[in-house]
Amino acid sequence: MIISLTIILFCQLVGEVIARGLGWPVPGPVLGMLALLTILGLRDRLKEKVPGLGRTLDSTGKGLLAHLSLLFIPASVGVVQRLDVLAAHGAGLVAALVVSTFVTLVVTVVTFVAVSRLSGSSMAAADEAGVGEKP
Repeated sequence: MIISLTIILFCQLVGEVIARGLGWPVPGPVLGMLALLTILGLRDRLKEKVPGLGRTLDSTGKGLLAHLSLLFIPASVGVVQRLDVLAAHGAGLVAALVVSTFVTLVVTVVTFVAVSRLSGSSMAAADEAGVGEKP
């Protein structure tokens, strides 16, 4: 578990160093997740050099996900400490949340439709084949 936590935190550190060192407008943890994804992709090749890498990363990841809600407590405390800002800009924050949710849904649908057309699998093809018809 110590090795896998070290790998996870090292990936986040690498992401922060790259983001700040190169001045990229990407959050360091996002780049760290990409580094971790790369390590997970190369996991089978690295298995010989680091025994138990796959098992320990899996179990540590599941443990972190099981307690993910605890990581939101500091953010919630920060919101409660700044209720004055929430009261002053509440309507704008609600509008931003509603609009961003709607835009996210639209972009997701457009992306899904585009990918389904490119891959040749669409609902129209399923309808033409008679898949999903009720008797």
